[in-house]
Amino acid sequence: MSRINSSKGQYAILFFGCVIFHMIGTWSVPLVDRDEPRFAEASREMIERGDYIVPHFNNQLRLDKPPLAYWAQVASYRIFGENDFAARFPSAVAAALVALSILAWGSRLGGGRVGWWAAIIFTLSLQTFIHAKAAVADMWLVLFMTTAHWAGYELLFANSKRPTPNAQRPISNSEATDQQFTVWWLAFYLSLALGFLAKGPIAWAPLLTLAAMKFFVRDIELAKRFKFLRGILLMLAIVALWGIPALIQTHGEFFKIGIGRHVIGRSFGAMEGHGSNSLDIYLLLLPFYFVTIFASFFPWSIKLPSLGKELWRSRDKINIYLFTGAGIIFVIFSLIKTKLPHYTLPAFPLLSLLLARHLVDRPQFLKRCAVAAASIYLVIALCVAPTAARFFPAAQLFKQTRDQLQPAMEFGAVDFQEPSLVWYFRSRIKGSMTPLNATSAAQFMEKDGARFVILPTPLVTKIFPTPPTAWKSFSTTGLNIAKGKEVDLTLVLKPE
Repeated sequence: MSRINSSKGQYAILFFGCVIFHMIGTWSVPLVDRDEPRFAEASREMIERGDYIVPHFNNQLRLDKPPLAYWAQVASYRIFGENDFAARFPSAVAAALVALSILAWGSRLGGGRVGWWAAIIFTLSLQTFIHAKAAVADMWLVLFMTTAHWAGYELLFANSKRPTPNAQRPISNSEATDQQFTVWWLAFYLSLALGFLAKGPIAWAPLLTLAAMKFFVRDIELAKRFKFLRGILLMLAIVALWGIPALIQTHGEFFKIGIGRHVIGRSFGAMEGHGSNSLDIYLLLLPFYFVTIFASFFPWSIKLPSLGKELWRSRDKINIYLFTGAGIIFVIFSLIKTKLPHYTLPAFPLLSLLLARHLVDRPQFLKRCAVAAASIYLVIALCVAPTAARFFPAAQLFKQTRDQLQPAMEFGAVDFQEPSLVWYFRSRIKGSMTPLNATSAAQFMEKDGARFVILPTPLVTKIFPTPPTAWKSFSTTGLNIAKGKEVDLTLVLKPE
């Protein structure tokens, strides 16, 4: 009993420690354009509409992603209110749950030290540090792909001596029971379903890991252990609980845009400038993730070359499984034309387990690396982040004007029409943002009722050469992070 209580205490320490570590500093930095405000605002509009099936952003359908991350943010808003911290909190929780999964799985693979170091390696890698603090869906995808890979491993190897009703010999304590086998089977397909609800079909990559393992380990019987037909039907049934109502409400648009544009489209064409449609550039970028991993998985990536040599010498079933799962993720995203460094984040738990097994006998190196990484990340979160906050123009304009805002106001924007404007100003205003140009901005402000427009400062005197004395203006400078350029913005407000 004392061992069980000790184990529970260790898991609790890891979970709450990870949540606190990931949340430090998140309240200091405004949401970063474009993805964070889109997720945060879509979750808020779910609450406003009372529609938890089809997300909306700025009163328009947002069909890019399935709803699980939005649901998590909605729950967070219920607890903490609708703010930056609450929008980011679910990602910290998801990252902490990933760490718990890694600890539990690693402990089964090589003992408690392997589990703990694997969890620490994952938690203190650069991309984890970034995305565990981000109001996006990536950490939920990582969580369910990790649990799917873990359950797949258990079904593949740990339960390979599962007893059958016709067994002619006594069952040893080391053999898995039917109940345990069923639990892992359910965990595998439930994880695939929830992973899809987090970020789409990429969550089914563990199925490709199993197919590859059939090639590498020829004596395994996948069909008997995984019962694919009934398992995939269960997975699809869970997805259909949301998917069918979503398709009905959008008349099939959710599939056309969510799968057609954002899955197939990203595979065969670069989206939002992330990649290239040129064949020559595409071929040049094929090794993109095998290069960026040294930054994304920093500081642990410095040991990846030695890990590669170790894997070549020691190709046991655990190493083969972990390496195959990670490799498939890298290959999939290497072949896709749209590229961003964090896309391979679901491979990090597998790489962490591989490294922990490889380095567990070098505790001094692990400790030094962990202390250095944690110290650097805390300095960034506590010191650098607050300094950077002043470069976010939407948040700065909102701080200057929030006492002047009224719920019935209408607002528009010229040139700078980033999602952050919608997220911050709709916290006080019920209407949606209207995209404007120089001509329509003047007409917009001539209409009756309180309203305001946000536009580049050099355009203010051109569009409003002689504004009424009752009008007010507020200016700020900053950085349009989505476009990587400086901006100088002014908010022109008409009180009535």
